[in-house]
Amino acid sequence: MPLKNRVTPEGEIIATPYRGLMMGNRGGAIHRPDRTLGVRRWASKQWIACVLEFKGRHRAVMQPNAYTELFFLDEATALAAGHRPCFECRRTDAERFAELWARTQGRTERARAPAMDEVLHAERLDPNRGKRIFRARRADLPNGAFIRYGRRDGEPRACLVIGANLLTWHPSGYTSLVMPAAVNEDVEVLTPPSIVAILSAGYRPMLHSSAAALLA
Repeated sequence: MPLKNRVTPEGEIIATPYRGLMMGNRGGAIHRPDRTLGVRRWASKQWIACVLEFKGRHRAVMQPNAYTELFFLDEATALAAGHRPCFECRRTDAERFAELWARTQGRTERARAPAMDEVLHAERLDPNRGKRIFRARRADLPNGAFIRYGRRDGEPRACLVIGANLLTWHPSGYTSLVMPAAVNEDVEVLTPPSIVAILSAGYRPMLHSSAAALLA
């Protein structure tokens, strides 16, 4: 039975056998001793995304009194859920992210992790502690952003924006191209606004190989 430790672009934590390309956490332990989740979905505002391998370290997942390991299909998924790059195992990416954060905020000094976490926590949660979304023109969204999109006769799905294409997200990978939204259409954006700005400024998240396969 797979553990409930996989994060969707909506920020939900689900159980699936697929593990994806990245690991992360939400600032501490949110699991019980039997490795099931409690009511909480975060321990602090420090939501990070990490690599799967770093300096040969090995750890059992969901150990007692340790942080809860979470997994993501890829970095775009982690960003949509409101996670940022880890400054320890992903130093280069984290510094680039912080540099672009400062630039998009009109500041000269590189952004610090606690300040970014404070802003992101407000952007990823609505007043009921659910997923906060915002609306934007499809044409204004950069590659790597996620939107909630679907035809009138179907359930809205999490879709990755790549140029004019929308790629449907699934725990196993990107599974299909959907009819793209008109460029002037308002869409529901899952990726937090500050991260959308960073993507627009040139940050390129790691994508699952299924994305390239669909676009080939």
